[in-house]
Amino acid sequence: MATDKADIELDEDFVAEEADDTGTEVEVAKTNLTKRRIIDNYLEERRLQKDLADYDFDI
Repeated sequence: MATDKADIELDEDFVAEEADDTGTEVEVAKTNLTKRRIIDNYLEERRLQKDLADYDFDI
Protein backbone atom coordinates (compact mmCIF):
# COMPACT_ATOMS: atom_id res chain seq x y z
CA MET A 1 0.00 0.00 0.00
CA ALA A 2 2.89 2.39 0.65
CA THR A 3 3.98 2.08 -2.97
CA ASP A 4 0.44 2.77 -4.17
CA LYS A 5 0.37 6.06 -2.28
CA ALA A 6 3.78 6.98 -3.65
CA ASP A 7 2.60 6.26 -7.19
CA ILE A 8 -0.45 8.44 -6.70
CA GLU A 9 1.66 11.29 -5.36
CA LEU A 10 3.99 11.05 -8.34
CA ASP A 11 1.05 11.10 -10.74
CA GLU A 12 -0.42 14.19 -9.07
CA ASP A 13 2.93 16.00 -9.24
CA PHE A 14 3.24 15.17 -12.92
CA VAL A 15 -0.23 16.51 -13.70
CA ALA A 16 0.44 19.69 -11.71
CA GLU A 17 3.60 20.36 -13.73
CA GLU A 18 1.73 19.88 -16.99
CA ALA A 19 -1.01 22.26 -15.88
CA ASP A 20 1.57 24.98 -15.13
CA ASP A 21 3.17 24.65 -18.57
CA THR A 22 -0.10 24.79 -20.47
CA GLY A 23 -1.26 27.85 -18.53
CA THR A 24 1.49 30.03 -19.98
CA GLU A 25 0.84 28.73 -23.49
CA VAL A 26 -2.84 29.58 -23.19
CA GLU A 27 -2.02 33.15 -22.12
CA VAL A 28 0.35 33.59 -25.07
CA ALA A 29 -2.21 32.18 -27.48
CA LYS A 30 -4.88 34.47 -26.06
CA THR A 31 -2.60 37.49 -26.43
CA ASN A 32 -1.72 36.53 -30.01
CA LEU A 33 -5.39 36.01 -30.85
CA THR A 34 -6.26 39.43 -29.42
CA LYS A 35 -3.50 41.08 -31.45
CA ARG A 36 -4.67 39.26 -34.59
CA ARG A 37 -8.26 40.44 -34.05
CA ILE A 38 -7.09 44.04 -33.59
CA ILE A 39 -5.12 43.86 -36.83
CA ASP A 40 -8.04 42.25 -38.67
CA ASN A 41 -10.44 44.93 -37.43
CA TYR A 42 -8.03 47.69 -38.47
CA LEU A 43 -7.61 46.20 -41.96
CA GLU A 44 -11.37 45.77 -42.33
CA GLU A 45 -11.93 49.39 -41.33
CA ARG A 46 -9.34 50.57 -43.88
CA ARG A 47 -10.98 48.46 -46.59
CA LEU A 48 -14.41 49.87 -45.79
CA GLN A 49 -13.08 53.44 -45.74
CA LYS A 50 -11.49 52.88 -49.16
CA ASP A 51 -14.73 51.41 -50.54
CA LEU A 52 -16.66 54.37 -49.16
CA ALA A 53 -14.21 56.84 -50.69
CA ASP A 54 -14.44 55.10 -54.07
CA TYR A 55 -18.25 54.99 -54.03
CA ASP A 56 -19.95 57.30 -56.51
CA PHE A 57 -22.63 59.29 -54.69
CA ASP A 58 -23.94 60.95 -57.88
CA ILE A 59 -26.17 58.04 -58.81
